Amino acid sequence: MNEQNIEESRFEFLKGDKVLWMVILVISIFSIFPVYSASSNLEYIVNNGTTTGHVMKHMFFVVLGLAIMRVVGTVKYEYMGKLSSIMLGLMIILLIVTMFTGQTIDGASASRWLKIPGTPISFQPSSFAFLMLIIYLCRYLTKKITRERLPIENIMYIFGPILLVFVLVAKDNGSTALMILMVSVIVLVIGQLHWKYIAGFISASFIAIVLFLLIALNTNLIGGNRVHTWMSRIETFTSSKAKTADVDDESVKAKNYQVMQAKAAIVHGGITGMGPGKSALKQMLPQSASDFIFAVIVEEYGLIGAGFLISMYLIMIVRIVMIASKMPAFFGSLLVLSLGVMIFIQLAVNIAVAVNLIPVTGQPLPLISYGGTSMLVTYIQLGIILNISSRIQIYDEEGMGKKQSIAEINDIA
Repeated sequence: MNEQNIEESRFEFLKGDKVLWMVILVISIFSIFPVYSASSNLEYIVNNGTTTGHVMKHMFFVVLGLAIMRVVGTVKYEYMGKLSSIMLGLMIILLIVTMFTGQTIDGASASRWLKIPGTPISFQPSSFAFLMLIIYLCRYLTKKITRERLPIENIMYIFGPILLVFVLVAKDNGSTALMILMVSVIVLVIGQLHWKYIAGFISASFIAIVLFLLIALNTNLIGGNRVHTWMSRIETFTSSKAKTADVDDESVKAKNYQVMQAKAAIVHGGITGMGPGKSALKQMLPQSASDFIFAVIVEEYGLIGAGFLISMYLIMIVRIVMIASKMPAFFGSLLVLSLGVMIFIQLAVNIAVAVNLIPVTGQPLPLISYGGTSMLVTYIQLGIILNISSRIQIYDEEGMGKKQSIAEINDIA
């Protein structure tokens, strides 16, 4: 009995699903190597910092993220749900502030970053707003789920916050705004909102987006928007597929250049790869340490390395689905699935861009890409999932925490 208690205490730090913990640790440690290799681009091409400095910064965020993930695992997730409306309101305020005082980083054309006064630290409020919105939706859908809500309630408390966050984010980050809209709709479906409201919301959103695009493309009424950039990326993508890109269009050539170099890196890697740090094309990828890091991974570690990484992500997604399926409280189950959807879509979008399946979007690879805000948000998401996994009432399931009564894991509603 004492030996069993000692064994349990050894793993007490890894609170929650042990398999998911192991996968997170493996991906986190692995991320150091491609970031170290790809960050040489920032030193020699972009002339920003040193390779050692960048990898040390990345390692700092990995350690910080793991620490935050563990701290999040100690807070009851019900409290997060109750605070989500307040936190969402705060994030909306920060998004508004970012619209007027936002900064650019590393030559980016969009002012997505907000600097903390008195410090050199900048972050993207859109990432945190996305997370808070999803937690808020999960909690609201859980409250009085059996009661038919009035249409005005759905408009004010569900569709209103989604559209508000979407509009505030879309000005400078169209891809993230679309992901917010997509994930929100999926959450509404999983959360069992009546289909007629979901269909109406999708229709209204589609009409609003079309009107916004028409006004932005044909008038000057919406200043500072990036619609022309979005359209250029879509045109570049379609033209590259059709082999009809206008060779005189410098912007099209530049964007085609990124995608073509990424595809070349993937082909160059072959089955076994060129070896760690031996990517020949990383210096030709402007975003090799972030948006196109998957291409660098394939070039250096080959299809075998890429297959291993993807298998780690698949195990992560499978464990998330298992946790959601075994959680008796609706709020916990819905929240786990929703956070899993967020991670999966971000993962799928990054890889799809690297292999030229969709237009360039600028979405990082979860837990891998160089950068602070997105990485920390992913660790927070996983921390919440691990938190919920530790609350499941189940016998003798490795990684599932101790048995608790239904009263202890009762729904917040």
